[in-house]
Amino acid sequence: MSGNGKKSRRSFLKTAIQAGMAPMVVSAATLGRGGAVAANNRIGIGFIAFGDRVNGGLFGDFKQHDVCEFIAAADVDAAHRYNFVKKMEKPVPTYNDYRDLLDRRDIDAVVIATPDHWHATALIHSAQAGKDIYCEKPLTLTIEEGKSCVNAVRNAGVVFQTGSQQRSDERFRKACELVRNGYIGKLVQVDTYIGGAPTGGTDPDTDPPPGLDWDRWLGQAPVVPFRKTRCHYEFRWWYAYSGGKMTDWGAHHNDIALWGNGFERSGPISVEGTAEFPPPGGYDTAIKFDIRYEFKDSAPVICHSEGRNGILFTGTDGEVFVSRSEIETKPAELAHLEFKPTDTRLYKSDNHQLNFLECIKSRKDPICDIEIGHRSVTMCHLGNMAIRLGRKLQWDPDKETIVGDEEALAWMTRPQRKGYEVPVVKARKAPSKKPAVHSRRSFMSRG
Repeated sequence: MSGNGKKSRRSFLKTAIQAGMAPMVVSAATLGRGGAVAANNRIGIGFIAFGDRVNGGLFGDFKQHDVCEFIAAADVDAAHRYNFVKKMEKPVPTYNDYRDLLDRRDIDAVVIATPDHWHATALIHSAQAGKDIYCEKPLTLTIEEGKSCVNAVRNAGVVFQTGSQQRSDERFRKACELVRNGYIGKLVQVDTYIGGAPTGGTDPDTDPPPGLDWDRWLGQAPVVPFRKTRCHYEFRWWYAYSGGKMTDWGAHHNDIALWGNGFERSGPISVEGTAEFPPPGGYDTAIKFDIRYEFKDSAPVICHSEGRNGILFTGTDGEVFVSRSEIETKPAELAHLEFKPTDTRLYKSDNHQLNFLECIKSRKDPICDIEIGHRSVTMCHLGNMAIRLGRKLQWDPDKETIVGDEEALAWMTRPQRKGYEVPVVKARKAPSKKPAVHSRRSFMSRG
């Protein structure tokens, strides 16, 4: 087994003994590192969290590509770690603390699928450990976290893919190309329909189930008693850990809106909206909303909780509606249009995970790189801030800051529990050409 010093080996042996399994020898994969290719030509992958999103989808999405070699998984829930071992159908190392996984030199890339409030910390530590990263959306819990994430990835020179897989769907790409090439005339308005959030979450507090490290699951968030509907999938309806539908489906559809109107590396200049929230005592993210974003010299984007799920681009000469199942156009023939050689064509990816794996080898940026993921969720965070504060906000997309509103400016970050603070990463003047591998001592304290 390849490891990162004696401490890593002791951690692995302890985990193996606790799991009742014999340590196994795993070959290293270093595809793409400085042009070197491992003898087995495979990419060693570690999973940071192995909950519903990975167990039910991402594991299979990556497994279909032979270049992948699954090395280990980390999760604060022992049941999730067991699911990884079961999927692998052989003894494999698992960890409660993902930093033990990052110690491993046989892991080239990580797949991060933690609850949203853990994304930034795991992402930054992974970049500092020199790992290429595939991270689920929404990228962050706050705007300031996103800035540090961008700097960490750029400083380390690692390959990064945001899990906004709609960018690798031909329907969404074609819709955006029709819009950006003027086939529906001048863009007048973009409407994103993302659905509303549920009410609920009022079940009683209980002791955490055996095998769940509840304190570590809470991370930077305030300490509260365990409640079944706070944890795992339902975390997204609590503002302490996520942003409701605005950062769930909004991170998908608003991302496509930005792609279509050409603002994927910029953003709006103002945001305002109205919303309805659930009664106190349970879930606390907006259940209904309409949020309007204005852009400089471009059409507004309006994000709705109600309406047919998808994105509607309206122009002076036509419309394009696109979702995960269809693309509809007015006039109808636009749906079958063949683009001209002189038309603007967008980054083409037909498989989101394969695009990431290919970029690990080429060292090029994937279709949804760190800045795109950050800009998309920034738009969602701004929407949540506007409806929770109940007023219009002005945004400077170049300086990435709220203008003229000190209270709103403070909402770009949140209080963080001691020992679980998200690292603040500043940009370097000259980004590294190779990933920088850091000592465990540079990681956050254990709290």
